Amino acid sequence: MKTKSVIALLVASIFIVPAAQAAPILLGIGSLSNVASDLSGLTNTLENGKANNLLGGMGSGIAYAGGNTFLLTPDRGPNADIYAGGAAVDNTTSYIDRFHTVTLDFTASTSGLPFTVTPTLTATTLLSSDTPLNYAATGAPANNSSNQFYFTGRSDNFAAGTSLNPTNARLDPEAIRVSNDGKSVFIADEYGPYVYQFDRTTGTRIKSFALPSNLGVANISSNGATEISGNTSGRVANKGMEGLAITPDGKTLVGFMQSALIQDGGDGAQANRIVTIDIASGVTKEFAYDNKIGSKNYNSSEILAINATEFLVLERDGKGLGDGSSAVVKQLYKVDLTNATDISLISGQANLLTVAPAKSLFMDLRSILNASGISDANIPAKIEGITFGQDVVYAGKTLHTLIATNDNDFDTSNATNTNKFFVFGIEASDLNYVPQTIAAVPEPETYAMLMAGLGLIGFTARRRKAR
Repeated sequence: MKTKSVIALLVASIFIVPAAQAAPILLGIGSLSNVASDLSGLTNTLENGKANNLLGGMGSGIAYAGGNTFLLTPDRGPNADIYAGGAAVDNTTSYIDRFHTVTLDFTASTSGLPFTVTPTLTATTLLSSDTPLNYAATGAPANNSSNQFYFTGRSDNFAAGTSLNPTNARLDPEAIRVSNDGKSVFIADEYGPYVYQFDRTTGTRIKSFALPSNLGVANISSNGATEISGNTSGRVANKGMEGLAITPDGKTLVGFMQSALIQDGGDGAQANRIVTIDIASGVTKEFAYDNKIGSKNYNSSEILAINATEFLVLERDGKGLGDGSSAVVKQLYKVDLTNATDISLISGQANLLTVAPAKSLFMDLRSILNASGISDANIPAKIEGITFGQDVVYAGKTLHTLIATNDNDFDTSNATNTNKFFVFGIEASDLNYVPQTIAAVPEPETYAMLMAGLGLIGFTARRRKAR
């Protein structure tokens, strides 16, 4: 009898099937107007006729800042509109780079999606340097002062030398993350590529990380096509460091190159690079990422830390709302760098692919949105930002939230192409997630008042309330 029982248990164990992972669900969608003004206080008009305070493109990068607060960065500003003389600078403008502070409130809904998502813009912070920057002859913003020099989207705001020069004023922010102490933000850019650290309250740059020389280009130009034709190595024009993650302990930044480097096959090739940066020492490492899905290679838009070694990578096409077409690929893949090979001294697609860690499909955003009644034509073409947010309880279960945002290219012509916040729910048991611990900090205006009261700074109300 005892022998039979043991055999029965062994047989039963063979047929035990692991519990299936619950599919992520769409919890709600929030939206901010694509014709509204931000809280920068800027009143001038850009070269293409658009306002310098237009609230657009804000989903290029999104970071969780604790509680119900998120930080979002637009990229280099509205450059989708052609203007006289704009071809020489890829139709970029003297838009001042910035990040926005937004609160997201989730309210249980009795119909439709489980939650009503309400975004509220609470602040806009302009990015600057307290030391001089390199501008073109007509590229310096009128807002500059003797000790404040603003970063802008103009592609000709640079000096001679390589693209990695941190004194160049041109900046194309594509990703943002918050430090664990909550006092600063890290922003990744495509022009350098650069990774800078800014004071969260003032927007002043406080640190520039030295990235590997193989990422930069030797011959830079205000015109992307010219730049590509003039280099044999380095990042592809307008496809530099598109994504940025921070490990939960706050010690390591993880950057993601949107396209393969020129020496690795260039735009459309299969092997991207992930770059880790030790924040304290500045030491970097590089790892390969295989961007192929099915039979096609895809550029990647963002990277997000699940824990110290596992990351989500956002891969997408450029199809959907804003492009006048239908979305096909908007997917999140999981990759583990635990035993990955440092490729800092390796180049060439074939060489990189032999050491690229395996990836697995974690979440198909398009399929989830389709299942909720959103057609491919109404899925934003440029879903570019992802972050984890606050946990919620739904149907008796604790869910991690993942928020995806879009870059709408400052489009004001289509009333449906707004700044969107797609909130997804993931069962906690299905994700080996270690949340980043972010200290609470005062809102920008409160902080300035406190410092003024201590006699440390002159108080200026940098934060403006929405009218």
